[in-house]
Amino acid sequence: MKLHEFKFELPQELVATHPARNRDDSRLMVVHRATGQIEHRGFKDILDYFTEGDTFVLNDTKVFPARMYGNKEKTGATIEVFLLRELNKELRLWDVLVDPARKIRVGNKLYFGESDMVAEVIDNTTSRGRTIKFLFDGSDEDFRKALYELGETPIPKETLQRETEPADKERYQTIYAENIGAVAVPAAGLHFTREVMKRMEIKGIETAAVTLHVGLGTFRTVDVEDLTKHKTDSENFIVGPEACAVVNKALDAKKRVCAIGTTTLRAMESSVSANARMKPTQGWNDRFIFPPYEFKIANCLLTNLHLPESTLIMITAAFAGYPLLMEAYKEAIKEKYRFFSYGDAMLIL
Repeated sequence: MKLHEFKFELPQELVATHPARNRDDSRLMVVHRATGQIEHRGFKDILDYFTEGDTFVLNDTKVFPARMYGNKEKTGATIEVFLLRELNKELRLWDVLVDPARKIRVGNKLYFGESDMVAEVIDNTTSRGRTIKFLFDGSDEDFRKALYELGETPIPKETLQRETEPADKERYQTIYAENIGAVAVPAAGLHFTREVMKRMEIKGIETAAVTLHVGLGTFRTVDVEDLTKHKTDSENFIVGPEACAVVNKALDAKKRVCAIGTTTLRAMESSVSANARMKPTQGWNDRFIFPPYEFKIANCLLTNLHLPESTLIMITAAFAGYPLLMEAYKEAIKEKYRFFSYGDAMLIL
């Protein structure tokens, strides 16, 4: 498929700048692949489509406060430093993005607030990318505590067209987040509340957790018309034996296995055994999925409503079927659903 096939007009006012008052107040569009039927429900209704033994697969990654602001030595210029990934724990080397990049060269030092945190730029990686070494006297525990105190919640400010707010610290995080390492939230999980998960337990719906540390590649623009030439960023993931046991039991019983989010879906597709079951796997995931594609494990998907020409709408189209998804998106715009990370949800059965 071609990039232009995923282009559509999305009114800016439909991009949700803030979350719903309560997580499960979100709307839920239900798309039936077998019949093409589209239903309009509320997220609290999601369990109506599942029965005992069905399984929800969650991505339990936890967002860390990746956006920091430092001052350049001598000039004092304010520089945004966005932490992407830790390269070496002992040496305190990190892969980061800096803005404005033109002001930052190898050898420059950045000072962070009133703290003892200093970083030296030791390499250029991309136009905005740098490798930096933090200079900090103290234990690893003290270093990380200082890092998290200096950082702020890395909401996608450009898309939301606003600055980070205190409420984002809680709301830009799933309630089941456990393993820290993401710089973007697996947004489909934002709709879940303790109440919904308790109702799942009572109904006998199983859960399995995988980990995929979502990177900024989630929001990266696709800039090639031929999708086979698009390269995605690698993201660290872990699919453990416990999750595999739960999912494979559901598959053997011919139950529903619902991937909660496209990041979960990619992790699952990267851990498929020869007999089409999930196997323990870990490593780096740079899998880019677009139509046509045959999914091996998940047979339903919960996801948010995505932006035009994004990799997220492409994997969703691969799951739902391109014509049906485009029809559903027309309906979503007509019905004024809220799009993007803080927006409404779509359940594809």
